Amino acid sequence: MPCNPLILAFDTSAAHCAAALLSGDDIIAAKTQQMVRGQAERLMPLLEEVLSSVNVAWVDLDALGVGIGPGNFTGIRISVATARGLALSLGIPAIGVSSLEAQAIDTPRPVWSLIDARRDHLYGQYLRPGGDNEAPSLMSAREAAALSGARIGPDALTDPAGAIARIAARRLARASAVPIPRPAPLYVRSADAAPPRDPAPLILP
Repeated sequence: MPCNPLILAFDTSAAHCAAALLSGDDIIAAKTQQMVRGQAERLMPLLEEVLSSVNVAWVDLDALGVGIGPGNFTGIRISVATARGLALSLGIPAIGVSSLEAQAIDTPRPVWSLIDARRDHLYGQYLRPGGDNEAPSLMSAREAAALSGARIGPDALTDPAGAIARIAARRLARASAVPIPRPAPLYVRSADAAPPRDPAPLILP
């Protein structure tokens, strides 16, 4: 692995389209655009803009970091699918990072990391020293208020792509000892999409 690997990280799990380019310990380019919808059309142009701003080509990258949620279902799928496709075409690893972990990147452990899940609920995860963390869960605002111990969130993540890039770099450095799995969406809440009202089309033999 290079001494200062180039890692392109991005995230569309919330109402934004964010990207950051990490070289060694430094974020050398970053861009975040707040948006409720349209991430699918905006993500690749945004990544191109971040790379071209510092004259970096796709083939120069050593790894990708991607936000896997929890958060917006469609947004998570956009980023994870993009990361998998780019990793396959470029022949580099893609490293999935949860929003809950990214939010607590500089926070002493143990700590509860909380993210707004809307409808008076929050996503929460108890992060312990050493990485032996509890699984993320969905809890009511009342349950979250009753949690004991330190907490961070639900709106503390101001630089999602930068935090994802830094965590991805740490995992890349340990890749020889701990294999990197392909990124997969982190869904904590069940999908709330309603089934179509129209009947399915008849498939003729």
